[in-house]
Amino acid sequence: METPDQPTRTRHRRSPGARDADALAALVSERLQGLIGRENRSLKRLTELTGLDEDELRRIESGSEAPTIDRLWRIANALGVPFGSLVASKQRQGVRIVRRSALRSISSSEGRFVSRPLFAFDGQRPVEFYEITIGPGHLEHAEAHAPGTKENVIVAKGAVEIVVGREPAVQLDEGDAADFLADVPHSYRNLGVVPAIIYLVMSYETGFGACA
Repeated sequence: METPDQPTRTRHRRSPGARDADALAALVSERLQGLIGRENRSLKRLTELTGLDEDELRRIESGSEAPTIDRLWRIANALGVPFGSLVASKQRQGVRIVRRSALRSISSSEGRFVSRPLFAFDGQRPVEFYEITIGPGHLEHAEAHAPGTKENVIVAKGAVEIVVGREPAVQLDEGDAADFLADVPHSYRNLGVVPAIIYLVMSYETGFGACA
């Protein structure tokens, strides 16, 4: 006797990117709530300082939305804390190993600018280390960071053009490095037709964000 075909149940697994976004949203939510409480600021006030929509900030604070790099920078600047204080754990002991599979990516410009915090601000040293991938031909603008903030950059793959404030554009090829004060608007452009990879060390003035 033939039995009717049973409907096939399909399990929908979330992609690694979606899981990363969920983990990032939860971490930023936890850190943001703590910082807002510490600074005794309301979401309405943070809206005024960042220029972001209050509903969007509410979603970020609740963990229902993972913010982009641009949004994180606006929030960090408004609160007067390092970028990494919003995305890094405060746990610290012994030798810290960070496996590639454990790194969370943060993106902007619809994925054409992707940052992976290798070692973000941890409250003990005012330095952050990032791997950044820039899509072919993409130009990414960055707002001025806190006074005295410095960026050290080395190009690991491709060719990148950097413009800092009113300074002339400079081209960095593979293996080239540069450092500059990042407390003025600046930008990165991938000059090639394949993704470019740079490593960026960001250092803050001593004492900046010490309580973050």
